[in-house]
Amino acid sequence: MLLSSALCAQLPEVSSRSTTAGPSGPKICCLGAGYVGGPTCAVIAFKCPDVQVTIVDLNADRIAAWNSDSLPIFEPGLDEIVKARRGKNLFFSADVDKGILEADLIFVSVNTPTKKTGVGAGFAADLAYVEAATRRIARVATSSKIVIEKSTVPCRTAESMRAILEANSSGDIRFDILSNPEFLAEGTAISDLMHPDRVLIGSLQTAEGRKAQLALADVYAGWVPREKIITMGLWSSELSKLAANALLAQRISSVNALSAICEATGADVDEVAYACGLDSRIGPKFLKASVGFGGSCFQKDILNLVYLSESLHLPEVAEYWRQVVSLNEYQKLRFSELVIRRLFNTITHKHIAVFGFAFKKNTGDTRESPAITLVKHFIQEQAFVHIYDPKVEQSQIEADLTHPDVGTLHQYKNYVTIHTCPYDASKAVDAIVVMTEWDEFQQLDYQRVYKNMNKPAFIFDGRLILDAKKLRGIGFQVEVIGRQA
Repeated sequence: MLLSSALCAQLPEVSSRSTTAGPSGPKICCLGAGYVGGPTCAVIAFKCPDVQVTIVDLNADRIAAWNSDSLPIFEPGLDEIVKARRGKNLFFSADVDKGILEADLIFVSVNTPTKKTGVGAGFAADLAYVEAATRRIARVATSSKIVIEKSTVPCRTAESMRAILEANSSGDIRFDILSNPEFLAEGTAISDLMHPDRVLIGSLQTAEGRKAQLALADVYAGWVPREKIITMGLWSSELSKLAANALLAQRISSVNALSAICEATGADVDEVAYACGLDSRIGPKFLKASVGFGGSCFQKDILNLVYLSESLHLPEVAEYWRQVVSLNEYQKLRFSELVIRRLFNTITHKHIAVFGFAFKKNTGDTRESPAITLVKHFIQEQAFVHIYDPKVEQSQIEADLTHPDVGTLHQYKNYVTIHTCPYDASKAVDAIVVMTEWDEFQQLDYQRVYKNMNKPAFIFDGRLILDAKKLRGIGFQVEVIGRQA
């Protein structure tokens, strides 16, 4: 995929700052080559050619992919960013210890999934990877380091990281802990990094903490205006990430709740959202009704906030945020029940095409994708499901649908077929369900699709992206979330 004009315009700026002598500024190491660490540090290397950036990971296969022509992450613009700087001041390595030893600043950008077992299971973040990374830094480092939380973590995680570092290092080595939360949206991550709304840097409000803040701020100042680099207390920075995601998810659940009312009353949720968004106090963003939110952050961060509230003896606050997630689950269930109801109250042995498996367009990420829940319900009803997504690999879909919480390998093999063409996926099916807002789905030849479907031919638009009037003119039975049929 080509870089956008906005990104292309910045390539000359980078080359003009480059030096023939190579990187002469601070050395950065990022522990974790995932969705956050990879793009973030690639952009730092792209915008700051005087900074040496090394991204390390214990997963040698992932590192090999970062060093290949087929990156492990699909993100518009990322390929060009990586290829422009890789081997110059951007390096990917499985030698974690070497990266730690050489670095001045170390980003900790490892996975923090929701705990599956034990205290806080289903709500609290599992910080095992953060603790392991912190202990490794303490064990390997032979000089003072600035250690930066980049993973999404509960409030006051930095306190435990500092305790581990101080308890496991010699007295002449100093560690300063910073919180630098990410505010990236998958699909627009490179643009978000190039032109951030703000960069938060939290530290202990000591002379040493403020000095460490300034060191990281100087890196971002290579392309971010100083007024957008916000310094604050450590705990405020940590909580700001959870709060931002919770507020965004709350808006989605709010408009999805309104979509149910719209369907019952005959109102149009798009019209209602548009009218509300014109209010300057509300604004239009994140007021698009859908089958529900997904992704790695929203649900995880809200549940983390629920657990934090309960641990602070704030049960009413915990319940408030829990309802945001509950409404999201309700929306997915409501949509799958709509499909069953409209298909004459049974989908047993019927064929249903699912358009889109990623949780949103312009990404191959399927974490917490509403499509997983929907297909799970369809399989339980013994429907044959035909899945097409332009970016999600078949192996990922299989892994998601054979997870113990979703289904078995036997069910997957019996009821699921993966397609590489939307026309093949929709051939001889009873219904199409749009689950991801890929632009491609708006541009299909639906006359051709209709011709090859069983009749009556149903389309269920879970993303409000299709022209329902045009589809009805072709002959489809159309159901759109937030609108009466």
